[in-house]
Amino acid sequence: MAFYAISVPYRYHIISLGAMGKLIVGNWKMNKGDEAGLQLAKNLIDLKGNVVICPPYTILREVAHLLRDASLKVGAQDCSSHEEGSYTGEVSASMVKSSGCSYVILGHSEVRTHRKETSQMVQKKAALALEAGLIPLICVGETRQDYEAGKTFEVLKSQLDLSIPETTQEIIIAYEPVWAIGTGLVPSLEYIEKTHGFIRQMTGDKYPVLYGGSVTSKNAQAILSIPEVSGVLVGGASLQAEEFIKIINA
Repeated sequence: MAFYAISVPYRYHIISLGAMGKLIVGNWKMNKGDEAGLQLAKNLIDLKGNVVICPPYTILREVAHLLRDASLKVGAQDCSSHEEGSYTGEVSASMVKSSGCSYVILGHSEVRTHRKETSQMVQKKAALALEAGLIPLICVGETRQDYEAGKTFEVLKSQLDLSIPETTQEIIIAYEPVWAIGTGLVPSLEYIEKTHGFIRQMTGDKYPVLYGGSVTSKNAQAILSIPEVSGVLVGGASLQAEEFIKIINA
C-alpha cells in the first residue's frame, strides 16, 4: 500500500501559503467545548491568513464573538438536512449562521460512518447551507477496503455526483481518505496529487480541494506544496495552538 512516511522529499518546490491563499481548517470534533476551547481560540486570535476553526456547537457563538475582529473565520462541524421542525437534537443551517459562522463541514467520514449519512443527505444539507449564507465544506473519501480494492476513483465519483447541489455559489471540497484519519498514515504525495487532480476534473475545476487525514506540522508543508491541493483540513493537530500555528505557518 502506498502509505507515505513523515519525512518529505526535497524535490518538491515549497509554495508560499500566503501567496497561494491556501485554506487551513481546524476541526475540533467533540473536544474543547468549554473554557478550554475559548482559551484555544484566544491563543489563535492574532493569526493572519486564510484560516477557519470549527469548534463544538456549545461554544460556537462565543468563539465567533471572540474572533469578530480577527482574520480567522468560524465554521460548524455539521448541520441538519431540515430547516426546522420536530427534529430533536439537530441544528439547522440558519441556526449555525445566526451563531456567527461562515462555514459548515458536511459529509465528514465520521458522520457518514457513524450516522449512516448518505451522499443524498449531504447534498440536501449543502443546499440548505448555501440558502442560509454558509459556505459548505463537503468531504469525500474512500475507506481502506475501497482503497485496497482499487475503487478509490469509483467511490469519489459517486460521492461527488450525489453530494454537490446544483449551484453557482461557493463550495469547498475536502478529500479525506478514511484510512488516514487519525491513524498517522498519509498517502504518498503522488497519490494526493492524483486524487485531487481527479476531483478537480470531475467537478470541472470549479471548487477548491483540501486534503484531510493525519495532517501535522511535519507533513503540512509538503502537502500544501502540491499545486492541486488548495489547503488542509486538520483534526487532532488543530487542538494544540502551537502545532496548529506551525501548520498555518508551513
